Amino acid sequence: MKKLIFDCGTRDATASTGLLFLRVSVGLMMLIGHGWGKVRNFGEIKDGFPVPDFFPLHFMSPPVSLIATIGAEVVFAGLMVLGVMTRISAFILGFTMIVAAFHVQADLPFFYSPPDALRAKELAVMYLIPSIAILIAGGGRYSADAVIVREERRMFR
Repeated sequence: MKKLIFDCGTRDATASTGLLFLRVSVGLMMLIGHGWGKVRNFGEIKDGFPVPDFFPLHFMSPPVSLIATIGAEVVFAGLMVLGVMTRISAFILGFTMIVAAFHVQADLPFFYSPPDALRAKELAVMYLIPSIAILIAGGGRYSADAVIVREERRMFR
């Protein structure tokens, strides 16, 4: 179970460097640019926060929906930056972006266009794409997952 949760994926140095850059940049952008603002403005936005309209998420209240979104955008984005439970964190962040793009923003256009330049699905999908890549590849050699689950060096005969 430990190996399943903390599997770092590739240990190739070049690929791991790229994954480190991707994890840290996407995770920090999500945490600082989106999640932290929701934490700071929790009191003002909690009652009007959108609730997804599909089973079982439609049973949530707006404050619970906001708390779940904050969990994904702050807690799991932070774990992705550190490389702890990287694949699980990427899955939860990606799922949150699917909900944002295709349920909460279902009526909005896909791409940005003036005059409502900030109302589109595009940004959520732009966060979904690296989440899928990290979900597939893992955190890499330069993640906490690689420290938690050390692989023995394989000898070829």
